[in-house]
Amino acid sequence: MFAQVIVDIAHSQVDRIFEYSCPDGVKVGSRVKVPFGGRVIDGFVIGVSRASAYSPEKVKPIAEIFDEQPALIPECFSLMQKISSRYRVPKAVALRLFLPSEMRLGKVREAYKNYAVFVSADIKLSASAKKQAQALSFIEEKGECEYTHLCDTFGRGAVNSLADKGAVRIEKRKVARNPFAGLPAAGEARTLTPAQQSALEEIECSEKTVHLIHGVTGSGKTEIYLSVIAREIQRGRTAIFLVPEISLTPQMLMQLRGRFGGAAAILHSGLSAGERFDEWQRLRSGEAKIAIGARSAVFAPLENIGAIIIDEEHDSSYVSESAPRYSTVEIAKMRAEYNGAKLVLGSATPSVETYVKASGGEYGLITLTERINKKPLPEIIIADMRREVKRGNNTVFSKALREELDETLKSGNQAIIFLNRRGYSKTVMCRDCGYVAKCENCDVTLTYHSEENCLKCHYCGAKYRMLTACPDCGGRHVLYNGTGTQKVVSDLKTLFPSARIIRMDNDSVSGKDGHYNILKQFSEKKADILVGTQMIAKGHDFPSVTLVGILDADMSLHFSDYRSGERTFQLITQVSGRSGRSGEAGKVVLQTCSPENYILRYATNYDYAGFFNNEISLRKATGFPPYSLICRVMVTSEKGDAALEALKNVYFSIDELRKTHPDEFIFFNKMHSPIKKIQGKLRYQVLMRLKGYALIDKIYDIAVKNTSANCLVYVEENPINLS
Repeated sequence: MFAQVIVDIAHSQVDRIFEYSCPDGVKVGSRVKVPFGGRVIDGFVIGVSRASAYSPEKVKPIAEIFDEQPALIPECFSLMQKISSRYRVPKAVALRLFLPSEMRLGKVREAYKNYAVFVSADIKLSASAKKQAQALSFIEEKGECEYTHLCDTFGRGAVNSLADKGAVRIEKRKVARNPFAGLPAAGEARTLTPAQQSALEEIECSEKTVHLIHGVTGSGKTEIYLSVIAREIQRGRTAIFLVPEISLTPQMLMQLRGRFGGAAAILHSGLSAGERFDEWQRLRSGEAKIAIGARSAVFAPLENIGAIIIDEEHDSSYVSESAPRYSTVEIAKMRAEYNGAKLVLGSATPSVETYVKASGGEYGLITLTERINKKPLPEIIIADMRREVKRGNNTVFSKALREELDETLKSGNQAIIFLNRRGYSKTVMCRDCGYVAKCENCDVTLTYHSEENCLKCHYCGAKYRMLTACPDCGGRHVLYNGTGTQKVVSDLKTLFPSARIIRMDNDSVSGKDGHYNILKQFSEKKADILVGTQMIAKGHDFPSVTLVGILDADMSLHFSDYRSGERTFQLITQVSGRSGRSGEAGKVVLQTCSPENYILRYATNYDYAGFFNNEISLRKATGFPPYSLICRVMVTSEKGDAALEALKNVYFSIDELRKTHPDEFIFFNKMHSPIKKIQGKLRYQVLMRLKGYALIDKIYDIAVKNTSANCLVYVEENPINLS
C-alpha cells in the first residue's frame, strides 16, 4: 500500500504531495511521521492507493502512525484545496486549522488517572499494619477511590501493600478534562412568538443557504438559533454556533447545556491545552454534536453539519489577521455548501456588505423590529461634552450621567459604563519638552496602568517602568492624557464611595473562568456598576441594568477609515441594547463632542434603515466597498533594506498590472504603514482600490514571490484595521 502525504511544513517549495509505502489499514486523514530530507517530520495522509507511480525501492516507508481514528475528516481535504487556493497558503497551513495546535505538535495527550478498587477484605494483616487496615476499611466502604487521594491519606506503601495482597486493584482510566464543569445549565425551550416561529419556518423552507436575521437587541434571535439547532439535532445532524467574544461563550454554553445537555462542546483559546484537546476529541468521536466558540470553532471536526450560526456577524473578530487571513463567514459558507447546511447570520447592526446581499436577495432576510417583551428600546440622552467644559466640568462624567448614576444606584438597579480604552491613561508626556513615552519595539505610545504602576504597549505587550523624570530633558512635570477604564473606576469610587464597582477588560480578565466569574458576579448583583471595554458591549443580558453610560462616543468616529461611521453606529447600538432588557425602562447617556454628527442622530433613533441608506449612498458615490475592493499588500521586516527592496519589487510588479489593466484601478500608491513598526518589524504597504476581484490572484502571486526568509509580504482584502 502507498500513502499520499502532505508534510507539515509551511513553505511553498514543499507544498505538494509526497508518496510513502505504508501497511494495510492506514486511513485517509491520519497523522503520520515520515522521513523527509534527512529527518523525520509530521505529515497528513490525504490518500491511499495500491499502486505507486514510482519504483518500490525509491519509495520510503512511513515511520509512525499516530491515530486509530483519523484526525482529519474527509471534508478537510475539500476545504484545504479551497483555502489554499483562495488565500495562497501552503496546504499544510490550511490543514493545521483543523487541529488543536498542541495536539499537532505532540504536546498534549489523553489524560489518565489511577483508581484503587476494592476487591476483598479476606486478607491477613499484622497488628502493626494499622495504616493498611485503615485504608482497607476506607476503600471497602467507598468501593473505589482515586489512587493518589488514597495514598495521600494513608501512605503509598500501605496502599501498594494492599494491592500486592489482592485486597485492592489499581485501574488506569481515561478521564475527561471538562472546561466549565461547574457551569450551570440555564433555560429550557421556550414557546416561540409568532415572529420567531415565522423566522424559523422561513429558514427551514427557503432554498437559500444563507439567512440574515436582522433583529433589534433583545428581539429573541438566540431562541431562533437554538430552535434551528434543535431541528437539526433531531434529524441526526450536527451544528456549529459562533460568537465574537470569548466572554460570550460561557453564557451561550449554559443555554446550550440547558437545551442539549452534554451534546455541546466548547472550543476557544482560553481553555487549557488538555481541555481543548478533550473537547475536540468529543466532537471528532461524535459524542458531542454541537461546537460553540469564537472564530476558530468554524473548523470544528464535525461531520454531517446541519446548521452554522454566526451571532453578531458584523464583528471584526470574525476576520483573521494572521495567515491564512480568512473570513469566518466565507469559511462557513464553504462548509454549509459542502454539507447542505443552513448558515444563519444574526445582528442588530449588520455589516453594510452583508445587508447589501440580504436586501438584494442573495441572502434570505428576516427582520425583527420589536423586543421579545414588547418593551421599548432605551432612551438615549446626548451629553455635549463641549458644554460641560464651558461650565467648568473637566471630569470624564457629564452632569447628566452623574445624575442618572445617582438615581440608578438609589433605586437598587445596575449600570454599565463603556469606554473602549483600557489602562489608566492613554499617553504619558512631559509638560516641559513635549516628550511622549513610546514603545521601543512598536511605533505606538505607551499606556499607563496604575495597578501595576507601569507603562504597557498594547501591541507587543512590553512593560516599562513608570517615568519619574523625562528621559529627554530631565523634567519632572509628567502629564497623563486620555482616560482608560482604570481611571474611570478610580473616579467612580470617588463620586460614589458606597457603590460596588467591577471592571472587565483584557487587564482584569485572566484564565478561562475570568470572563465568567466577572459576569456572574455582576448578574448576581454583587456589584452595582460594571466598567468595561468592547467585551461588555454585546450579547449580555442583565435584567437589572437600567442605565448605560457611553464615554467618549466619538472615539471611533474620526478614524481615517471608511468604516468609522459604521463601527460607531454599531457600537452605540450594541452597548445601548444592554439597558432596559427586563421590567424597567432603560436609559443611555451618550457623551460626545460631536452631537450634531449624522451617525449619532441615526444611532440615537435606532434607525438602521436610515443609516444604511445614507452609508450605501456615500460608498457608491466615493467608490468604497462594496462597490470596490480595498487591497493592501503589507511588507514587514526587521531589516530596513530587505523591506524596502521587497516594497520596490511589489510596487513595480503591481504597477505593470495597472498599466495593462488601467480600468481595474481606482487608487494605487506605496507608503509607510500608519504604524511604522510593530514588534521590532518595519512596516510598509502598497495600497490600492480595485473595481473588483479580477486581479486579486495575480496580486497574491506577486506577494508570494517577494516573501523571503528576511521579509514577510502578504495581502489583505478590505482590511479590518488600516493602521
